[in-house]
Amino acid sequence: IPLLLFFLVETAATRLSELSRKEDCDVVQNLIMTVQDRYKKLLQHTTDRGKTLEDVKRHAKQFSESWHLLVDWMTEVEQTLDTHKEIAVSQEEIKQQLTEQKEFQKLLRSKRPMYEACLKRGRSLQEKAQGPEDTQQLENMVSELRDSWDTISGKSSERQHKLEEALLFSGRFTDALQALNDWLYRAEPQLAEDVPVCGEKDLVSNLIDKHKVFQRELGKRASCIRTLKRSVRDLTRSSTADAHWLQEQMEELEGRWEAVCKLSVSRQTRLEAALQQAEEFDRLVHSFLDHLSDVERVLKYGVLPEEEQALLCLCDLQESMSSLNTQQTALENICKLGEEILSSCHPDSVITIKSWISITKTRYEEVQTWAKQQAERIQTTLSALEAEREEIQRLLDWICSAEETLSLKEQEPLPEDPELTADLITQHTDFMDEMKGKVPEIENATKSCKHKLVPKQQVSPSRRAPASERGTAKPPPSVPLPLEKLDPQTPVMCQLVSQWRKLWLLAHGRQSRLEEHLQRLKELEEFANFDFNIWRKRYMQWISHLKSRILDVFRSIDRDQDGRITHKEFIDSVLASMLETVLLSNIFDE
Repeated sequence: IPLLLFFLVETAATRLSELSRKEDCDVVQNLIMTVQDRYKKLLQHTTDRGKTLEDVKRHAKQFSESWHLLVDWMTEVEQTLDTHKEIAVSQEEIKQQLTEQKEFQKLLRSKRPMYEACLKRGRSLQEKAQGPEDTQQLENMVSELRDSWDTISGKSSERQHKLEEALLFSGRFTDALQALNDWLYRAEPQLAEDVPVCGEKDLVSNLIDKHKVFQRELGKRASCIRTLKRSVRDLTRSSTADAHWLQEQMEELEGRWEAVCKLSVSRQTRLEAALQQAEEFDRLVHSFLDHLSDVERVLKYGVLPEEEQALLCLCDLQESMSSLNTQQTALENICKLGEEILSSCHPDSVITIKSWISITKTRYEEVQTWAKQQAERIQTTLSALEAEREEIQRLLDWICSAEETLSLKEQEPLPEDPELTADLITQHTDFMDEMKGKVPEIENATKSCKHKLVPKQQVSPSRRAPASERGTAKPPPSVPLPLEKLDPQTPVMCQLVSQWRKLWLLAHGRQSRLEEHLQRLKELEEFANFDFNIWRKRYMQWISHLKSRILDVFRSIDRDQDGRITHKEFIDSVLASMLETVLLSNIFDE
């Protein structure tokens, strides 16, 4: 494409150097500038798309690498869990296996941030994917990742539950109580009412997934609690010191269990409310940004070359401003909802929520700035168009008045007195000077008109007037037609150009007629005091200046070579010569 553009520009430049007409040069120059501007825009769009593709490629590569690492690790872990040793029988071995299982769960918890980041990146790519094949592939990868994680989490929880039950049934009630107390002790702070659960949609969804896993583990330990209660109740009947201590431990365990169950239900309710709040916040933000993008496209792009388009743009601007006022309410709702989320926001989402609030405010201010600038541009354009329209109307009024004055003068008969005719010529000369003084104003008023592309072989319109003007006046051959290269597009401009041409032709036509009339009066005056001898001497002197003989002149008049010329032939020959003379039809005889 750059080579093709270079070739086009070089060809146009070569063609431009070969053109002699200024109008053709301007047209070609404008075309070159248009091509260059469009190429710059195309290059900018290509660069932006390249950056976007590079960014998407980087995210896709990161997702693919982390996905393969996690899936491979989870596959190995699942195989390890499947090939685990059976639950031991002795209490010491059970405690050893339970310790190993706790270490594995600690490792699993350390892998969870990587899992959540990979899952979030996959969902983001899935939302941005445009092709159905890419969307389906990403959906399959995300589902496989989530299912694998849920599988190993479930198997790990199941093994821990079996180990705890085995420890319980082995008779080590104290160890079983301690294991359940430890588990509840770790779980209780995470379920506290003051633990923030609000945030962005993805984070709240992850928190809900975590809580579902916890609830499943909680449900599995319910049977252990019932078994412990039954066993402790049986031991309590034998009034031993250990039985009394076990009863106290069991009551403490039951109290903590009830508190954890209530906290679990409360956290579930708070998570559901937080998810609804996060979805509403996400919907409001994206709807707000999409609407701002539409408004920005209306405001940012487009030209205002003509009055109709400027008025249409003004209507669009008014709608956009009204829409912006509506969006201001939406922005206030977003900020209000964002502040509510931040008041109980999870630490991992604080930066994200603040960033979205900042983005919405910044985008609204940008679009509002564009709206104000566009309003100023449109108002400036309309003011200029209004001033131009008033100027055109003023010129039209002057042209109509001048045309009416000329028409009234044309209806008056021309005087037969040379002095009165000279006065008329002087008055008309003053009018012509006034009309020529209007030429810069006319040119300024018509500067926005396009120029016609007239080939060189075409006959210039100055040599033949438009059909609408042929019946009004016939200009002298030397008078060029004004504004002949303009191509007005609006009715008002067409009227101005047409009326100016008509007035121009009428004025020059009257000037020619007055000058011809004055010349005729002078000839008649000279004819009244005509002296043939004086004229004959002038004629002979003129013949001698041409280095001709009088007989040669008469022979050129005698076309039939019969030695005779008629009265009319002689007069026509004299009148056709370059000698200034008067009508001689009543002077000469045959």
